[in-house]
Amino acid sequence: MLTIQNLYKKFGSLVAVNNLSLAVAPGETVVIMGPSGCGKSTTIRTINRLIEPDSGSIVFDGRDITQLREDELRKVRKRIGYVFQHFNLINRLSAIENVMLGLVMGGQAKEEAYDKALAAMTKVGMEQLQDHKPEQLSGGQQQRVGIARALAFEPELMLWDEPTASLDPMLVREVLVVMEELAKYRAATMLVVTHEIAFALHVADRIVLMEKGTVVESGIPSQVFVNPASHVGRQYKELIEYQLNTSARTLAGKCIA
Repeated sequence: MLTIQNLYKKFGSLVAVNNLSLAVAPGETVVIMGPSGCGKSTTIRTINRLIEPDSGSIVFDGRDITQLREDELRKVRKRIGYVFQHFNLINRLSAIENVMLGLVMGGQAKEEAYDKALAAMTKVGMEQLQDHKPEQLSGGQQQRVGIARALAFEPELMLWDEPTASLDPMLVREVLVVMEELAKYRAATMLVVTHEIAFALHVADRIVLMEKGTVVESGIPSQVFVNPASHVGRQYKELIEYQLNTSARTLAGKCIA
């Protein structure tokens, strides 16, 4: 499905991605994690060339994306859904019009685009709010519209760039539930950049840990978080243990009270 080889990207003197290699199998849900600034978002943005890599190859379904002409790249992007950190909705359009826009601009008839947009809105539980403007929706609802916008193209690969990063903590769960449902039914291969440990534990087929622009560990969640081989993995294990111990102490205190 997707094979990245020796990916390299530099911004000025900063090496953001350093000879990174990664393969994702069809139907697989891969979660990329690591400390802020480790190159996670840069990596995922190079896949559809929102950021142009300096070198390396990104092979999707047998074609190297880095070598595509602009017209070829536009066609491939229709097969790759992308959910951003920020919602990027057009305020003057309704929710369903935001979802339809890319389809109509791509040449689909409005009636067909509406049907596909409504089906995508239904998948994320937003069909009842299809006529609402973005300002009438909560942050979580706006992000679900953003997800529907990506799903409307019926992509083979879904890229998620920290989709809960801009949300109030109270709204994160509603977006994660949608992501979990999509992962469960494997409607598309998923590559997810996130800091949400619980989501990664519950949904990921494989965890990829990054540090300083490269992959330092990769494996199933129970391996990476229980018996880590990398420094970053050990940090995540300590964080999980701390959270579990804190929850246990809080529960014990409530029981005593």
